[in-house]
Amino acid sequence: MIAPMRVFVLLFNARTENEGIHTIQTGDRNKVLMFESEDDAARFALMLEAQDFPAPTVEAMDTEEIKDFCDSAGYDWEVVPEGALALPPEINIEQTDWQLDDEDKPLVEEKSDSDMSDTELDSIKRRLEGLL
Repeated sequence: MIAPMRVFVLLFNARTENEGIHTIQTGDRNKVLMFESEDDAARFALMLEAQDFPAPTVEAMDTEEIKDFCDSAGYDWEVVPEGALALPPEINIEQTDWQLDDEDKPLVEEKSDSDMSDTELDSIKRRLEGLL
């Protein structure tokens, strides 16, 4: 299959020093999806968000640039034809090679359940219920 000249990929922390590209891990290999359609890439990004994944940015890139990046990083790549419904895997990895930018970090320091008192948990529960 001949890849189009311009494709759309999903980036995290786009245009920052902490930029990361979305990959799908199959075994010990990572694969970058190159979408022919911006709408299809945006739909895939929304599905990732629905799985509690950080919100990616859809970016147009030159196909050869992405292929070169994949070759240098040891990644595979796949062109997703326009109209094809690509679905994210049901299981996401917990550890990424990039971290959320400061603006995306939680406002409250995370604690494990064992570190929180019942009073703290009740307070958080009331605040969350108040949002509904």
